[in-house]
Amino acid sequence: MKRRAFLTSAGAGLAAAGTAGTVAATVAAPAIAQSSQPEIKWRMASSYPKSLDTIYGAAEFIAKRVSDATDGRFQIRTFAAGEIVPALQVLDAVQNGTVECGQSAAYFYVGKDPTFCFDTAMPFGLNTRQHIAWMMHGGGLELMREVFKDYNIHHIPAGNTGAQMGGWFRKEIKSLEDLKGLKMRIGGLVGQILTPFGLVPQQLGGGDIYPALERGTIDAAEFVGPYDDEKLGFHKVAKYYYYPGWWEGSAQIPLMFNMQAWESLPKSYQTILEQACWEANSWMIAKYDTLNAAALKRLVGGGAVLRPFPRDMMQACEKAAFEFYDKLAAGNPRFKKVYDGWKPFLEQERLWFRVAENGFDSFVYSQATQQK
Repeated sequence: MKRRAFLTSAGAGLAAAGTAGTVAATVAAPAIAQSSQPEIKWRMASSYPKSLDTIYGAAEFIAKRVSDATDGRFQIRTFAAGEIVPALQVLDAVQNGTVECGQSAAYFYVGKDPTFCFDTAMPFGLNTRQHIAWMMHGGGLELMREVFKDYNIHHIPAGNTGAQMGGWFRKEIKSLEDLKGLKMRIGGLVGQILTPFGLVPQQLGGGDIYPALERGTIDAAEFVGPYDDEKLGFHKVAKYYYYPGWWEGSAQIPLMFNMQAWESLPKSYQTILEQACWEANSWMIAKYDTLNAAALKRLVGGGAVLRPFPRDMMQACEKAAFEFYDKLAAGNPRFKKVYDGWKPFLEQERLWFRVAENGFDSFVYSQATQQK
């Protein structure tokens, strides 16, 4: 049966997927759906275009898993950005019940509350594994669900891009002086952190970035990484490709559920959704890790100029970032509550990762360079 195959394959896939898979495996296996269970049809609005087969593809992946696990009794139809609501209005559509659920990055909505940024990525914050650890065992999931609850939303992590690139620029960035007057598409809180240095941040959905960059409405843009950036064609209109995207050492993509819609589901359907979302989390990370390397080679081979951000520039930005967080925490009780849990966890994780993880990575990557 489809349901039994789903449960078997999900368990095997999660076990093989590393930390995220281990986390997912802790979710209880759903009860086999009975014929008496209701037939449900939902709509899911995404902030991403269909061309992005990894981010948007995760939404389709979840919908298929849920359908297979319920023998088609629970159907979720996915809609790309703009098909029901614009890319940056998905949270609103879920909150007010226009759709039952939505796929979007929480940091698109920092204009409502900067606390949303913790769910997606904080500049100079947690890496991917650390973020998953914080969400599942460090109190992050509970803290962020409190925030979403105030917006009539239940949320489940359902994807992660891994560390991102710093974006595409028409001109070289040699110092902070080069940011003055630069109009850049950039997400989350980093725009506010860089504004004092002269950057003019722009918030755009994925499908709107290329035309803005092509027309010169913006001078630079960051999105995710080589695989998606190549699909969106940024290399055709901007030459310099910078790394790392220090504002997104990890970027979580959750599914957001209208609270009334979520609570109306049978428990078995809720559990199936939880398991499908966590499997999608592993699926997305693994797919990006598989495809980004080859895409980066193609981009550089096609003329993209790969550049690291200057170290002194990053040091100044890190200092500015944590000063900004302290200022926000002083004036925003909700931000402070999450920050007070997140920052000690960050410091603890860095202590551990410096020893084993970074020790291993630093050696093998330096060896690989020397052997070429």
